[in-house]
Amino acid sequence: MTSLPAGKGVKRTIMLTGAAVLVAAVVLYLALPIIALFLRTTPEQFLDSLANPEVRSALILSLMTSVISLFVIILVGTPFAYIHCRHQYPAKVLVDTIIDLPLVLPPAVAGLALLVLYGRMGLLGQYANMLGIPIAFTTLAVIMAQVFVASPFYLRQAKSLFDQLDPAYEQTARTLGASPARVFATVVVPLTAGGLVSGAVMTFGRALGEFGATIMFAGNLPGVTQTMPLAVYVSMAGDFNAGITISILLVIISFAIMIAVRLLAKTEVPHA
Repeated sequence: MTSLPAGKGVKRTIMLTGAAVLVAAVVLYLALPIIALFLRTTPEQFLDSLANPEVRSALILSLMTSVISLFVIILVGTPFAYIHCRHQYPAKVLVDTIIDLPLVLPPAVAGLALLVLYGRMGLLGQYANMLGIPIAFTTLAVIMAQVFVASPFYLRQAKSLFDQLDPAYEQTARTLGASPARVFATVVVPLTAGGLVSGAVMTFGRALGEFGATIMFAGNLPGVTQTMPLAVYVSMAGDFNAGITISILLVIISFAIMIAVRLLAKTEVPHA
C-alpha cells in the first residue's frame, strides 16, 4: 500500500480543513439566526402567543390568501405557460422578460405600481371605485399583491417543464383523435405533475412570505390585510413574543416547503 508524499499529504489536509471551515462558516451563518429564534422563547410562551387572537387572525388570513393566490396562479398560469412554450408569436422574448420582472423588482416598487394602477384614484381603480368596488387596502389587494410577486416562481417552473417534455407524447395523443384541450389535461399535465406541484409549493411559500408589496398596496389592517409577515413587523413595537411566535411558524412552514420541494424534485419529466 503506497502512501502520499509528505508534501502532498500536508496540502490535502490543509485543503480539507479549509473546505470544512468554509462549509461550517456558511452553514452557521445561515442557521444561527434561525436557531436564535427558537432559543429566544419557551414552549409556554410560544403557546400563549399562539392563543393571541391577533396572531391567529394573521395566520388564518395568510393561509387563506396564499391558498387563493396559488389557486389563481395555477388556474391561469398552467395553460398560459403551455401555450407560451408550444407556440411562436411576436414579442415572445418581451413576454418572457415581463414574466420574470417581479423576481428582480423591489417588492415596495411592485406595491406602489399596483397602488398607482388599482388605487382609489388609480388608472383603473378609480373606475372600480365609482362602481363601489374598492380594491386597494382590502383583502383582495393582499391576494393581488401575492399573485404579482409569486407568479414568476410557478410560471418559470411550468415553462421549463413544458419545454423539457417530449412533444411526441402529445402528437401520439392527437393522432388518436384527442383534442388539444384533452391532450393538455390528460397527457401534458399528468406527465409534468410532479414538477408542477414542486413549483406550486415554492409559489405558496413566496406568497405566504410576501411583505413589501402587501404593505404598500393593501396596508396593515388587522383582520383585513395584516398577514403574518406584517404582524411580525408590528410586533417589534409591541408584543415581541408574538413576533417570535409568528416568525417560528413561518420558519417551520418554510422548512416544510423546502423539504417538500426536495422530495418532489426527484420526479422526472420525459425528455425529448
